[in-house]
Amino acid sequence: MDYLNALLAGYFFGSLPFAYWFGALQGKNLLGEGSGNVGSLNAMRVLGVVPGLMVLVLDVAKGLMAVAIGEFLGKSLEAGLLAGAAAVWGHCYSAWLLGRGGKGLAPAAGVLLAVHPLMLGFSVALIGLAYLLARNLYRAVALVALCLPLVAAGVGQAPSYLWFGFGVGIPVALRHLPEWNRTRLPDPKAKLRK
Repeated sequence: MDYLNALLAGYFFGSLPFAYWFGALQGKNLLGEGSGNVGSLNAMRVLGVVPGLMVLVLDVAKGLMAVAIGEFLGKSLEAGLLAGAAAVWGHCYSAWLLGRGGKGLAPAAGVLLAVHPLMLGFSVALIGLAYLLARNLYRAVALVALCLPLVAAGVGQAPSYLWFGFGVGIPVALRHLPEWNRTRLPDPKAKLRK
């Protein structure tokens, strides 16, 4: 029961669509404007730098909070890992938005930071390396997300970290794979020109 509570709490924190709510406050629907993504980057493009940075901070914070609340409810590190992974799934597939969501990078960064900062450092370095090789940010992120179980297992050196890596990496990869062939970030003004 403790693990179920941790899972549900993690998903709840992750599913909070801050970017969508910030857009609604300005009378804008981020699901239909810019890239259609409800993450901090699209919020920055459509709403402005300050709201975008606020969304970024809140999205990272909800990853941090999910791990902390999960550990508290489940009284174990494994419950925190479970809640952290659930938070990323919640962000990518939010119940508030009927299964739509962001790409998961900000909450994943918060989760990795909470679990083990070294994991976040390795992941950022690998994304940088993959980008230099692929010259495509979407591919770089998807590839590193798919490698996250190995990174997590290498840092954590326990089977629970391997499963945690799958839990965090799979939703991020799933959200980036459809953009595999996109070479540039979406132009938020493109829809206005049509």
